[in-house]
Amino acid sequence: MIAMAHDLRRNSSIVPDDLRWAAVETRDGSRDGEFVYGVTSTGVYCRPSCPSRRPSRANARFFDTPDAAEREGFRACLRCRPHEEQAASATRAGVEAARAYLDANADRAVSLTELAKHSRLSASHLQRSFKRIVGVSPKQYQAAQRVDRFKSRLRAGDTVSRATYEAGFGSSSRVYESSDKTLGMTPAAFRRGGAGVEISYAIADAPIGRVLVATTERGVCAVEVGATNADVEKQLRTDFPNATITRDDDAHATWVRAVLDRVRSPRAAASNRIPLDLAGTEFQMKVWAALQSIPAGERRSYSQIAAAIGQPSATRAVAQACATNKVAIVVPCHRVVRSDGSLSGYKWGENRKRRLLAEETIDG
Repeated sequence: MIAMAHDLRRNSSIVPDDLRWAAVETRDGSRDGEFVYGVTSTGVYCRPSCPSRRPSRANARFFDTPDAAEREGFRACLRCRPHEEQAASATRAGVEAARAYLDANADRAVSLTELAKHSRLSASHLQRSFKRIVGVSPKQYQAAQRVDRFKSRLRAGDTVSRATYEAGFGSSSRVYESSDKTLGMTPAAFRRGGAGVEISYAIADAPIGRVLVATTERGVCAVEVGATNADVEKQLRTDFPNATITRDDDAHATWVRAVLDRVRSPRAAASNRIPLDLAGTEFQMKVWAALQSIPAGERRSYSQIAAAIGQPSATRAVAQACATNKVAIVVPCHRVVRSDGSLSGYKWGENRKRRLLAEETIDG
């Protein structure tokens, strides 16, 4: 059976069952309402986001509507209640209303209680649903908005103190508390385009060529791949023209080894935490977080990632966020492919993308 995916209907693209299965595997709540799946071994049908134990692929059947599933003899799941689409639609509408309210009140802190009242959802339901649909909690969404305003003011030439005030931070200490996670460097360094930041790097061999891993004191800030040392060093200096850059194969050797392990044995190394030092917009951060949730050996389409972060029409923007990812491999943009399953462009060439995916398959 085939069906039109909600985020591709405008282009009349056909979405095969394997993409629907991918949504079931990841419990993708953004696909609720597009289809349901029946489990032949139990006779029950569910939403894609159902928290129940997932069936084997062989036991799953897909239907456009709950009524279609029931005509085939399946009964509704008592956990996810797939027939209650009206309630699901109300939840989505409430989350969208909450997000619009936060956008309209970006200059002040909005409590969860106030937000829940505006969305007409309970506070607990809004908290869970907002994070599932948008990808971050309401509090994280507000924090990202403030940081985006703060960055914009710095780029416009404001002093750190004035940008702090204009962005709605209560004090400069709040900015510096946030900078490690959101700016990737201190506010003053960000304003100078990275000048004053010290970066060390190491280069090693890997199945895909020479791999350069660059680090700051906060974490890995870049991963480059090329045929020669000169290739990867040139790219690093292009990306960070104002930083102080030195080669040091011993600096942060544990982090470097962890990145290389992601290439050589991706499944085994997937659980190893690698601290990152990144700067990006709210949208980019959401995309990169979604990429890190893709298990080794699996693939997602750009439209699936867009749907997963609650912006199903942003397929091209997702592709751009993948292209601007400075720590590829750690943030595995190579696991994103076209909707038909074919490989798309890759920063280091399709052959390397194919090799990375093949290594993950072999490793499994």
